[in-house]
Amino acid sequence: MSHAPAVLVTAAKLAPEAVAILEAAGCAVHCTSAYPSAAELLAAVVRHRPVALLHRQGVIGGAVMDAAAPGLRVIARHGAGVDGIDLAAAAARGLTVTRAAGANARSVAEHAMALMLALLKDMPAVAAGMRDGVWEKTSRMTRDVEGTSLGIIGYGAIGSKVARLADAFGMRVAAYDPLLPPGALSGPGERVTGLHALLVRSDVLSLHCPLDATTRGMIGAAELAALPHGAILVHTARGGIVDEAALIAALDSGQLAWAGLDVFAAEPLDAASPLRTHPRVLPTPHLAANTPRGAVGMATGAAESIVAVLAGRQPALPGAIVVPGGLRTAA
Repeated sequence: MSHAPAVLVTAAKLAPEAVAILEAAGCAVHCTSAYPSAAELLAAVVRHRPVALLHRQGVIGGAVMDAAAPGLRVIARHGAGVDGIDLAAAAARGLTVTRAAGANARSVAEHAMALMLALLKDMPAVAAGMRDGVWEKTSRMTRDVEGTSLGIIGYGAIGSKVARLADAFGMRVAAYDPLLPPGALSGPGERVTGLHALLVRSDVLSLHCPLDATTRGMIGAAELAALPHGAILVHTARGGIVDEAALIAALDSGQLAWAGLDVFAAEPLDAASPLRTHPRVLPTPHLAANTPRGAVGMATGAAESIVAVLAGRQPALPGAIVVPGGLRTAA
């Protein structure tokens, strides 16, 4: 049996480039199944006694952390969102939590832009009509991208890249992000200081904020009603930010023309969910970051953070540390 320090990946696989980084540092890499249940994850932790958890799927709570004690030192997120990790529990146990901040930003921004363009041009409905023998050459008018007002919530690594892409298409960009320091935006777009002020001017609303206590359910019935009639919602952030029942009601009423969704409150999305089949929804299975650059960047960023923390160093990736825990600064 190997006595190498174990790194447990909460998913069925990890990019080979990341595995190589961890193995070169003397670690043994183990994986769970995809979307491990709480019981499976707990059993895997008890079996492998990891010094690090590389979090891709599932939820890591205090019970999992306790089962890995006393060896567990770091939980590294494969991506930017850390809502699947109990940060308070990690801090209370002196654990370091990291994230691969920005590693997937370009990939997610491109996906958000692809959803936006497809929906502005009514492509799901047009394609469905073509399959049914309908020829809408003169009967359907789609929208111009240039001049359309785009509202962005969250102007971080991803949101700012969406703004740059949209600006290149001639969209009128505005953004709301209360986490930014005061002043003008670092890239294209007008800064708006209130959520309602952004909503009422957004022909397209694109979400790029983290999921936390302040953003959970932030986009509900009132917020969707504040958008211009026939607006489009693009959501590539975290599912819990949007009230899905309110979203379906807004789509049914025509208040929203379209929703392009890559994230959902519960994942994998239930087979019976109306969001799978709603005629005004373009759904994708949380794959916005799944490009060669995005996937490898997230995996290697997480792996490099683990190696750094185990060696008592700060991870090199900017913004990597979420909870400092027991991180020691190397002399």
